[in-house]
Amino acid sequence: MSTTLNAHQTSAQPVVGERGGTVLKDIRKTVVLGAGTMGAQVAAHLVTAGMDVVLLDIVPKGLGQGDDRSTLARGAVAGLKKLKPSPLHLPEHVDLIRPGNFEDDWAQLEDADWVFEAVIEDLEIKKQLFSKVAEAVSPHAIVTSNTSGLGIASMGAHLPEGFRKRFFGTHFFNPPRYLKLLETIPGPDTDLELMAGVERFLDEVVGKGVVRCKDTPNFIGNRIGLYAMALTLRTMVDLDMTIEEVDTLTGPATGRPKSATFRTADIAGVDVVAKVARNLYDGAPDDPERETFVLPEFVAQMLERKWLGAKTGSGFYRKEGKEIRTLDWKTLEYRDRVKPKIPMVDAGRSLEDVGERIQMILKGKDTAADFLWRVLSSSCLYAASLVPEISDDVVSVDHAMEWGYAWGQGPFRLLDTLGVAAVVERARAEGHSIPPLVEALLDSGRTSFYETKDGETTVFGPTGVQPAPGRPGVIDLAAVKEAGGLRKKNAGASLVDLGDGCGLVEFHSKMNALGADAISLIASTVKEARQNFDALVIGNQGDHFSAGANLMLVLLAAQEEEWDELDLMIRQFQGANMAIKYADVPVVAAPFGLTLGGGCEICLHSHRVRASAETYMGLVEVGVGVIPAAGGTKEMALRAHDRCADVKEADPFPFLRRAFETIGMAKVATSGAEALKMFLTPADSLSPNPDRLIHDAKQVALGAARAGHRAGRPRTDVPALGRPALATFKSALYNFREGNQISEHDALLGTRVATILCGGDRAPGVASEQDFLDLEREAFLSLLGTRKTQERIQHMLKTGKPLRN
Repeated sequence: MSTTLNAHQTSAQPVVGERGGTVLKDIRKTVVLGAGTMGAQVAAHLVTAGMDVVLLDIVPKGLGQGDDRSTLARGAVAGLKKLKPSPLHLPEHVDLIRPGNFEDDWAQLEDADWVFEAVIEDLEIKKQLFSKVAEAVSPHAIVTSNTSGLGIASMGAHLPEGFRKRFFGTHFFNPPRYLKLLETIPGPDTDLELMAGVERFLDEVVGKGVVRCKDTPNFIGNRIGLYAMALTLRTMVDLDMTIEEVDTLTGPATGRPKSATFRTADIAGVDVVAKVARNLYDGAPDDPERETFVLPEFVAQMLERKWLGAKTGSGFYRKEGKEIRTLDWKTLEYRDRVKPKIPMVDAGRSLEDVGERIQMILKGKDTAADFLWRVLSSSCLYAASLVPEISDDVVSVDHAMEWGYAWGQGPFRLLDTLGVAAVVERARAEGHSIPPLVEALLDSGRTSFYETKDGETTVFGPTGVQPAPGRPGVIDLAAVKEAGGLRKKNAGASLVDLGDGCGLVEFHSKMNALGADAISLIASTVKEARQNFDALVIGNQGDHFSAGANLMLVLLAAQEEEWDELDLMIRQFQGANMAIKYADVPVVAAPFGLTLGGGCEICLHSHRVRASAETYMGLVEVGVGVIPAAGGTKEMALRAHDRCADVKEADPFPFLRRAFETIGMAKVATSGAEALKMFLTPADSLSPNPDRLIHDAKQVALGAARAGHRAGRPRTDVPALGRPALATFKSALYNFREGNQISEHDALLGTRVATILCGGDRAPGVASEQDFLDLEREAFLSLLGTRKTQERIQHMLKTGKPLRN
């Protein structure tokens, strides 16, 4: 069983309900009913969470004697390996899913802790299936439906009362690995204390952002999300805009994902979008905005032609060879993509704050500003009109849209950004009605739904002003600093007091690139740690942990031939990492997202690493023509030797070769689980829910302090395999070069990496950590002085892609 499964299993605790009592011992075995897209991918996600998962589907009709009766489930499991992006955190996780069928394997339900239904979205089929489930499951089993919009009450009305207490909705968003939102929907008879316990399990162990919804058509996420998408389509047609223009305005420029509107629709499926829109039209007959859910006629024509998006190869976009072409919705023909020219979008690219970018676009006197105003203002006011129908609080609505649709700001946060009074004034002037909740806010004298004073945040909702709901186990660094936790700050990093004797070094430069400011703050914090703290965490809550060193500064220094300054910079980074490794207090790194180059090296030197399940870690320096020189290559060599240190007469070379391939091929882990295998140690662990990462890392750090952490000393006993091993590496590089598999400069880089891993071009023996660091520094400076390395750095800075020269 994989490291990540062990980590998750040992961390699972009895689930406690909202009134404090233990309501169920644990959820271990889950039976997933339905091996379609969602069923199979949820099964993959639950396996990663450490659960025993059985995936069942029907026995297909017309099978012959000897045919596989579980072919649907088995095929779905096999299909998981081919999906991109992968639903699996490790490829081998797929083998832990047990496929079966509804007939031969129905007895699997008898000892299931959780039965998760994900069959076709048909109420009668679901009702029939749950009648069978009620007869098969144990009295303690939790049973849930993954419906995206069917009523939980109507689905369970015919079932026994005891069963209905344990029955509710759990709506995962697709793809479940990458979309954080999980909507839970109680039925009229659901035991809410039991449900609260399951919600905590889904949060802490499965790693989801859980939002409880009311049993209304399509709940929260799809009710608002489909309204916004349908409104976007109608507005595009009304203003005669192109698909590219709309995606530019509904993507990163306004805090939305890169997939924007139409790539998102292609991924979800044009047929799925149309079906949900139809369900909302039929299911919400009293909605004043009901007609918005009638999609433009050209969408119906797309459905007739089976242009359903990514699954059929054609949708709003079509890939033809290496080119991606765009649908002209007026002619229903595909054409070459045209990059839109929207001046206010271009002008706002330099603005870090999303709200400022949106305001800049809205100030324009063009079609883009008109479009954005219509879509954003109407979507926000529509969401406000649905509270308390769909939810009793605005925070849940914001979370649903931020976690399920990746909106940078939910509708109520966005209203605050736009200015509630300003939105109301303009909307009224245009003849729009204002939702009662918004009227009540302004009548109360407040100007925004969220207000923070003296470190305390309050929220305005249907019941008036309330404290913002807390999330135990979640640390909001912005709130900690607002409350006086900021101890020290420079342009690249801050020192924050997390309380309980734990400090945190936080990066906050663009992409959290590591420059002299961040490195100096790390070094000074670690040096003074014992005076101020019992433990330290290195982490942040930006988009990524760290994209590595500031390449622009490195390139400029090299072009100016400031070699002494570069040498000093490397020494300082090496010194900071060695200070982390041998600190008087335990230092725990909390990586997530991109953790590249220097960010990875910081993790390699930390006492422990508590990584997010979505951590993409790698030593990628060879991609820009240099080598990991802040101790990363050294640490990979040490860890290679340590892996076989206790095995008599073990050959360390295969372990060094693996380290060589990891560095030389600039491999990047595609998950936290893979990072554990490639870079970290069995003592390191994962946090399934990224919101809990800082809190979890703090607990690991304080636990190490309580366990009696003692600072070590730099090693002087590291095996150095020297020239014999180096000759083997050189021979392999020669063959690759002769076969035109690598360039001459690649061969030079490989030789430099191999030389360091072998402890130098020397006789076999032992070396110190400092010896390895000196080799790193010399190699880095030497490579940086070459024309080809400088070309690689320039190309990366310009295009974001590596150059093979």
